[in-house]
Amino acid sequence: MSDSVLSDDIALRIALAARTLPDTDPARLIRVLKDAVGLPPTAEKLATLRVKELKQAADGEFADLEQSVLKAAVTILQGGAGIASEPAPAVESLAAHEMPNSIRVACASDSGENLDGHFGAARRFLIYQVSATEHRLIAVRTVDDSQAGDDKNAYRAELIADCQVLYVASIGGPAAAKVIKRDIHPIKDDQGGSARERMRALQQILANKAPPWLAKAMGFAPEARVRFEPVGV
Repeated sequence: MSDSVLSDDIALRIALAARTLPDTDPARLIRVLKDAVGLPPTAEKLATLRVKELKQAADGEFADLEQSVLKAAVTILQGGAGIASEPAPAVESLAAHEMPNSIRVACASDSGENLDGHFGAARRFLIYQVSATEHRLIAVRTVDDSQAGDDKNAYRAELIADCQVLYVASIGGPAAAKVIKRDIHPIKDDQGGSARERMRALQQILANKAPPWLAKAMGFAPEARVRFEPVGV
């Protein structure tokens, strides 16, 4: 099937939906849609598409993908979230001397200031500086996969190499290995929602005897780090 058969609207939906699916380009998604709804994938056909059907189509091509990722793709294919070009949130200034004893945190995001991105497909990374008393959004780093070369996971990990923590809706094993190799602690949160709420919750953890690995990242001397069993944040 050639791209010329698709309307501009459907082509855009497919391109955006493919970005939400790990290791998927529009051609791969079209192959799955061919089995799920038939060609051409019109708006009427896509309106009937269900997550279960997308997961089972083409002999289970997407069977290993998480439900939340497939749901996001179906929503986009049906003309929902992700179609509009939403502006990136405004960033806040941070001078070099400000926010001592803080850490830098990345959140994978597809929309607004939300934690809703899969590591391998997120449109941007929201970068926060977080201490026990405050947090600031100091950067928004847009992902350009055309710069990724042969290793998209390595490219994305390099984008957040100055961070100590990564919040992400989902992440695969090979990608997590790339992140951990750069001393970034990945935290999977498939519930999604406000990135600011996650930062406020992290502030509470930093204020209430942070785990040693976080205390180290915050710049505390070894004798000042509290010792106890590691817990998830």
